[in-house]
Amino acid sequence: MTPIAFLGIGLMGRPMAGRLAQAGSQSGHTLRAWNRTFAKAEALRGSGAQPTAELAQAVRGAHVVISMLEAGPVVGEVIAAALPALEPGTLWIDMSSTRHDEALAFHATLAAHGCRFMDAPVSGGVGGAEAGQLAIMAGGAQADFDQVVKILEAMGRPQRVGPVGSGQVAKLCNQLIVGATLEVVAEALLLAQAAGADPVAVREAIRGGFAGSRILEVHGQRMLDRNFIPGGQVKSQLKDLRNVLAAAGAAGLTLPVTQLVTRQYETIEAALPTADHAAALLALERMNPGIRLGDAADQLP
Repeated sequence: MTPIAFLGIGLMGRPMAGRLAQAGSQSGHTLRAWNRTFAKAEALRGSGAQPTAELAQAVRGAHVVISMLEAGPVVGEVIAAALPALEPGTLWIDMSSTRHDEALAFHATLAAHGCRFMDAPVSGGVGGAEAGQLAIMAGGAQADFDQVVKILEAMGRPQRVGPVGSGQVAKLCNQLIVGATLEVVAEALLLAQAAGADPVAVREAIRGGFAGSRILEVHGQRMLDRNFIPGGQVKSQLKDLRNVLAAAGAAGLTLPVTQLVTRQYETIEAALPTADHAAALLALERMNPGIRLGDAADQLP
């Protein structure tokens, strides 16, 4: 049985690691689960994972290490702490959302110690993770991707998008579209409300046309229900949007829509950092005092 280490048992990491552990008997691997708060790793024991209290113990002898952590600086800290226990040739797959330059730095650090690296961020939220239907955007060598594609398929639909760092570029493109579409859906539903139409009926009417999208389907309903329990979080959406702007700046691009959407999320960053990113609606309502979508009470974390 090939040992795999999964590092980071958070909102997304827990269902992803759970699916990997359950798939282990069919895929020929065992899964070690590690988290700084050990109780989160321990909670996966029932799914077949081996909870591990020490980071070195989790990665020692693992052929594949998967990290799903909060942000680039945390990934860098965990890689640095794990390096002495890594065997040469270990493939580290970072599925966190980080900056492109951070992914390249992780690759350089691991390569200097004889290890391999792939960035493979995901999209699909907690629901996609639980269902094993994440979009997985992988940047790395073709041979490395071929080695782990079956492992990744336990969590969703993997697609190699180019060399190391390309996965994070693809994720930024994804988050740009998600963030902007969330804002536009909020504007459309609030316009329907303010102009006297039934926003529930308006959403139904446009779902099957060119305006139909997964965002309208899932988050449009969340906005109508005023359900802002995460899912994705405002702080995570902002982190990704800021990473988009950093990458655009490095490429010499100006992205005016992304700049506007980022400023909108910043208006609720302090008050609602852990609310679902459908809280784009709340940011919009703050700009339009007295206009509110529906009559339901807000469901907030």
